[in-house]
Amino acid sequence: MNQLSERIAQFRKMANDDPDNELGHFRLGQLLMEDKQLEEAVQSFRRTLELSPQFSKVYQLLGSTLIQLERKDEAVETLKKGFGVADERGDNIPREEMAKLLTSLGAEVPTSKKAADLPTAGPGGFRCQRPGCMAGSHAHQLAKPPMNDDLGRRIHEQICATCWNDWWRNASVKIVNELRLDLSREDHVAMYDQYMKEFLGFE
Repeated sequence: MNQLSERIAQFRKMANDDPDNELGHFRLGQLLMEDKQLEEAVQSFRRTLELSPQFSKVYQLLGSTLIQLERKDEAVETLKKGFGVADERGDNIPREEMAKLLTSLGAEVPTSKKAADLPTAGPGGFRCQRPGCMAGSHAHQLAKPPMNDDLGRRIHEQICATCWNDWWRNASVKIVNELRLDLSREDHVAMYDQYMKEFLGFE
């Protein structure tokens, strides 16, 4: 079994063991898309959106997958809906990527209505960079880096307290338990760090 297949198996187990784990479904969809298992990727992305309908990046990836499957009408519908979600949230990068995909399909790109008018940053001008962050304009920066290294400083600069606490108190516990990680082992620590980066949107 190659590394990609192993990763797919890990996230498939995570998604099956915890059907409400949006991280598991999202990463499974990405890996299935990479492995050209497109029909299954569509199912994973749709489940992610059921759990987190404001996760604008997922609309982009789902639309791209549907394009590869030559399901143009579904792709256009998905991308237009995702454009609206991204526009309302102020998620500029996914919004622009979906606009490009719509243009490539010869479809009309919706007019941006709210992104320019809505505050995109929280108190003190802070805006969380994690895809799918639900804090929006209520995002608060962490008081200090959670670790004293480059990754900790990056988290402090880009990730809000809500998303970090969601990882630290919820997702990380699931990762350790479901994958039976032993954090006294260097290879398991590396795997833990990889999942953390994926959860925070650094990968």
